Amino acid sequence: MAFHEIIECSNLNSLSGIQHAFFTRKGGTSKGLYESLNIGLGSDDNRQDVLKNRAICAAHFNLPLENLATPYQIHSDKVAIIHEIWNEEERPKADGLVTNKPNIVLGIATADCGPVLFADYKAGVIGAAHAGWRGATSGVLDNMLDAMETLGAKRENIHVSLGPTIAQKSYEVGPDFIKTLLDLEKTNDIYLIPSSRQGHALFDLPAYINGRLKELGTGKISILKHDTYEHEDLFYSFRRTTHRAEKDYGRLLSAIVLK
Repeated sequence: MAFHEIIECSNLNSLSGIQHAFFTRKGGTSKGLYESLNIGLGSDDNRQDVLKNRAICAAHFNLPLENLATPYQIHSDKVAIIHEIWNEEERPKADGLVTNKPNIVLGIATADCGPVLFADYKAGVIGAAHAGWRGATSGVLDNMLDAMETLGAKRENIHVSLGPTIAQKSYEVGPDFIKTLLDLEKTNDIYLIPSSRQGHALFDLPAYINGRLKELGTGKISILKHDTYEHEDLFYSFRRTTHRAEKDYGRLLSAIVLK
């Protein structure tokens, strides 16, 4: 097993008492389509390999597997406030997690969607969100900030980092998506450029997430420019799997913890 490889953001690294990581697919035990650090409980990968991979990620923070909390993601605006570790069977159906408790690793699984990590180190409040286009347009980012504020965070003090996400050049969308996006706000056309197919466009999900966070008054925002579709050696990609007609795909973990 190779040493696992992570990506960090200076925006969060500068904060005292907070540790984070955007894990790549390197350094795990999974085989085949899932090679190698697949943490997806919802994938068809060997379960024992998935649990070993999740334990590798938890150990990065010097914590046991039981301290890694990931939700049952449903592409929604739902956010859960976490007060204690849960059993896997009890994990909430949500796309965002928030806590002010130490040593709970908040994790989000992605494979093209935006993994967004939040921290107000002054208040001791952190969060992790899964922001695909459905979640981002329906309000998961809004609800993350609201939930953090209920625990004492101040919006202007919240640092946010968006990890590896599908890039605009790799994200073609059709007429129905375009209509949905523009029905929300006509000015959303700034996140679209024409693609090679008539009636289709390329959507800039990272820029949309960045724009929403700015509109919401978030303190400091950092966008890491890593295209999950393009870099197969580092990232899983649902869209790449779909284009190849493969039967399944692995999931990446993005995580944050109060130490």
